[in-house]
Amino acid sequence: MKPCEIGKAYDRITDRWESHTFNRLNGIEAHNKAIAFVQAKGKALDVGCGCNGRIIDLLLDNDFTPEGMDVSEKMLTIAKIRHPGVRFYQQDICGWQGTEQYDFISAWDSIWHVPLEQQEQVLSKLVASLRPNGVLIFSFGGTDKKDEHNNSAMGPALYYSSLGINGFITLLIKLGCICRHLEYDQYPELHAYLIVQKAIT
Repeated sequence: MKPCEIGKAYDRITDRWESHTFNRLNGIEAHNKAIAFVQAKGKALDVGCGCNGRIIDLLLDNDFTPEGMDVSEKMLTIAKIRHPGVRFYQQDICGWQGTEQYDFISAWDSIWHVPLEQQEQVLSKLVASLRPNGVLIFSFGGTDKKDEHNNSAMGPALYYSSLGINGFITLLIKLGCICRHLEYDQYPELHAYLIVQKAIT
């Protein structure tokens, strides 16, 4: 499933994130843990920012200058209304050629839609976009090995992939990152997240 198809699928379900029943605390505790490692609060990027702005709000509250990226046109239309002073990009992360450097990057519940064969490339780009000592937090399917599958739990069929726990850790060490925190935050569901910091070379 191509990222553009993922974007169209999310266009159909923006109401889930707009609903008053959506848990706006989802991922916030994890992000607070990640922010604690940040030494310079400059630019931040929210990859797969969606429409409800909870992570953008958190970044603003912590004195970052945030930017948002999403492949869904409808998600971004709503996000721009909610945060008119924030810069947003409608972009497939696989084709993104970032020119900025960030002190903090979040990719919460987003890069698991990246095709398995492009996961390493996307993580490499995100780390390259971090300043030294910059922090990256991302969630992923906490499988033991590489995995890819489709799931229709949210309505439209969506594609998911993961390099697996050791796959991500091995890659991030190779990219010059230090693992600061790894957690299965919804156990026994295989929802995990990593906080890594780019080492000074």
